Amino acid sequence: MKYVNQPVPKIDAMALVTGKPVYTDDLAPKDCLIIKILRSPHANAWVEEIKTENAAKVAGIACILTWQDVPQKRFTLAGQTAPEMSPDDRLILDRHVRFVGDAVAIVAGETEAAVDLALKRIKVKYKVETPVLDIHQAKDNAILVHPEDDWKLKIPLGGDNKRNLCALAVEEEGNVDEVLAECKYTVEQTYHTKANQQTMMETFRTACYMDHFGRLTVLSSTQIPFHVRRIVGRALDIPASKVRVIKPRIGGGFGAKQTSISDIYPAIVTWKTGRPSKIVFSRYESMICSSPRHEMEITVRVGADENGIVKAIDVHTLSNTGAYGEHSSTTVGLSGHKSIALYRHTAAYRFSFDVVYTNMQAAGAYRGYGATQGIYAVESAVNELAHKMGMDPVKIKELNMPLEGGPLPGYHDVPYAQSCTMDRCMARAKEMMNWDAKYPCRDMGNGKVRGVGVAMAMQGSSIAALDVGGADIKLNEDGSYTLALGCSDMGTGCDTILSQIAAECLETPMNNIVVFSVDTDISPYDSGSYASATTYTTGMAVVKACQDLRAKICEVGAEMLEADKAEVDFDGSFVYCTEEESRRVSLEAIALKGTCFNNTELQVVRQHSSPLSPPPFMVGMAEVEVDTETGSVELLDYVAVVDCGTPINPNLARVQTEGGLVQGIGMALSEDVQYTEKGKVRNNSFMQYKIPTREDIGDIRVDFECSYEKTGPFGAKSIGELVIDTPCPAIAEAVYNATGVRVRELPILPEKIAMGILKKKGLK
Repeated sequence: MKYVNQPVPKIDAMALVTGKPVYTDDLAPKDCLIIKILRSPHANAWVEEIKTENAAKVAGIACILTWQDVPQKRFTLAGQTAPEMSPDDRLILDRHVRFVGDAVAIVAGETEAAVDLALKRIKVKYKVETPVLDIHQAKDNAILVHPEDDWKLKIPLGGDNKRNLCALAVEEEGNVDEVLAECKYTVEQTYHTKANQQTMMETFRTACYMDHFGRLTVLSSTQIPFHVRRIVGRALDIPASKVRVIKPRIGGGFGAKQTSISDIYPAIVTWKTGRPSKIVFSRYESMICSSPRHEMEITVRVGADENGIVKAIDVHTLSNTGAYGEHSSTTVGLSGHKSIALYRHTAAYRFSFDVVYTNMQAAGAYRGYGATQGIYAVESAVNELAHKMGMDPVKIKELNMPLEGGPLPGYHDVPYAQSCTMDRCMARAKEMMNWDAKYPCRDMGNGKVRGVGVAMAMQGSSIAALDVGGADIKLNEDGSYTLALGCSDMGTGCDTILSQIAAECLETPMNNIVVFSVDTDISPYDSGSYASATTYTTGMAVVKACQDLRAKICEVGAEMLEADKAEVDFDGSFVYCTEEESRRVSLEAIALKGTCFNNTELQVVRQHSSPLSPPPFMVGMAEVEVDTETGSVELLDYVAVVDCGTPINPNLARVQTEGGLVQGIGMALSEDVQYTEKGKVRNNSFMQYKIPTREDIGDIRVDFECSYEKTGPFGAKSIGELVIDTPCPAIAEAVYNATGVRVRELPILPEKIAMGILKKKGLK
């Protein structure tokens, strides 16, 4: 292949590194009103009185909105295919504020200084109530986060706002208790993962303006343009046809921008004033009122027979959705479905969950989307089971891992692993890490011990039978192609990857394809860039569109050659007669013919939705060095071997893997959204919230063991989310092998290790 499976540079690389104006704030109208939000200082309070008269007198203030000035119709900010599984539990502004940072008033003015002064002059009288901040006390608490009667859950998922429940469910196959009782070895443990921030470089931001038809144009850094159109329409209580969404380049998303965090504020200001407006979240705001990963506490029971065959897994997840329910039921589902399926011999399993409301900032989508938490818990429990049996954790995984053609218990999106090289991933990772020589640990003789740990993971490729990818390919009169997409390139390089697919299908140079990013007025519908869907789902839409366009090019070419279309073929440059190749017509001539006296439209729009979600697989291995006196951990080496089918662009696949691993390493060792006893975020800047830098991690080594997924474009599966899933359990296992201390609550901080070592010695 000429373009697929080749390390093609990103098509926007030079524009980005040379600072071209490609981002939302670069493209916003220059006369925008500046918008800022007055935010609640209380975790649970009611606005009894709000005085804005003095604020409105500030020179340059154009608009101040309170709850009395906005529609009182509830909606959700979750960017998911309708009907949304997240509850309608929000208003643009509400009298009841539910977390420290919740919106109380919107101020728009000519200058930032004017807006800042006006914010200080707004006087609010609150009726402060006790917040619910402990996930263990939230369910059926007398204090209700959402006491309102117009709370609505469109799909029955067990939610009940009068119980502080966003969702709950139980699914079971076989008799788990009976099978566990028959197992020779069992482990039951609880694992706790904390909320993590996505910390993308470009914070949330949106600009809005009215067009000459009186329609609202939303220019937003978002992963979900088509869902933003629907969300804004519902929030403003206007038809979605009155809303147009344009997505410029995105400076990172990682799931944060799958929630419509910032769009409603300039939308309501522009709709009411008719003037352009914009909001740009500060880093502080992005830390206190955004959409971090769901905190989850996961209890795992797992049992194996005397040969190490895992027979039963029981997973219960308690998930904290915070003040609002975006992505609440969908993230929690992955905590069980993506972890239980890793063990193919499982004869019985149970997966249950409770998702509770608390008075913390609302959680949302973050790379891995619940699977990260569930895989940490189940992989840790199986590693503990291996130690209980006196077995190398690699061995128990080799005995139980998914194999091509084998079952995936509890994973309803695909009946079996139709493409899988997990066994080869494990073998290659062992070789790269030199596992047999390093396991379990090596005492370095200076108070430091090195240990190694292992974990496996799987994710999905889009949401089966739900996600839709769209592609519009058009032949231009000069023989070039325009590829219009509905998915959002958020730095992943999907515009490049989809161009590679189109170039391969049409046998044309990549620079002959012009990619057009998302504009909901003219782009084909696409669910958005989330759920590891872009390459797999939209890629197939591109394949289908290109195949149909080739057929149309052949049809016009055959007409020009006065031949039957069954007698011609297309080589990317010419349509020629297969029996007489000298009889041919150029692509440029066909393109020009398409502009005059022609009844065949040389443009195709195709969509694709897969009934299956074939999982990618990976193995991760970590080597750490622990100072046994202080508990400090240094990650020396991380090995990752990935099966993502056929990598369309190996360079971009490698970068995706490395980036996801670093985020997983941060989750394992340092990242934790912390709250005071009154519900205020403690670590609201990069000074307090520690993400890893390049100096904090050792070697990261990535390799691929390719499979061929027949339902994906050129054999491709997804890679974006999978790669964050192994560091937490692998590093926890490596720390245990080095110290004998099992840390079951993330992050794995030095004090937890040091106290654990002292406890082991009987000194604490």
